[in-house]
Amino acid sequence: MNADGWDERYAATALLWSAGPNRTVVDEVEGLSPGAALDLGAGEGRNALWLAEQGWTVTAVDFSAVGLDKARAAAERRGVTLETVVADVTAYRPRRAYELVLLAYLQLPWEQLAGVLATAAAAVAPGGVFLLVAHDAKNLSEGVGGPPDPAVLQTPEQVAAALTGLRVERAERIRRPVEVDGETRYAIDTLVRASAPAG
Repeated sequence: MNADGWDERYAATALLWSAGPNRTVVDEVEGLSPGAALDLGAGEGRNALWLAEQGWTVTAVDFSAVGLDKARAAAERRGVTLETVVADVTAYRPRRAYELVLLAYLQLPWEQLAGVLATAAAAVAPGGVFLLVAHDAKNLSEGVGGPPDPAVLQTPEQVAAALTGLRVERAERIRRPVEVDGETRYAIDTLVRASAPAG
């Protein structure tokens, strides 16, 4: 889906996704000392807003101006500051390094995602952390929800192998509880966490 399509989706509802951050992002980030964070594919800002509330200086990048408008409005209501950048993450090039680079459910075909991963890995500051959470390829057969197109689903091994220059700390599939018709079912996610060598 292109930027116009996402603008329409975000404009059609108060919040397309949850207002709260992704639970896995919270679990992986809570122990880190706040610094500068880059959220690639930030959408309506659910994770970027939470990071800002934890003391991070956040740059949120997305090609949907409508999504980022909603993120800025939420930031104002919540008393935090976000830098927002309307840009296609496949072409975006950060101008600085970050202590945290986050990709949360950025579901792209591999030929596009590989380039974004290279950009993201290069943007991690010495001693900083790269974190990706995404719908896993096995979610189609073993999980619930998520995109039905296998071309935009990843595996932990695939993502980890693309992170040139980073030390991979975790590359695994995780089960995420999802409420479906009043019962708990599980989505299968890819989780990859890596760090850049300290300078």
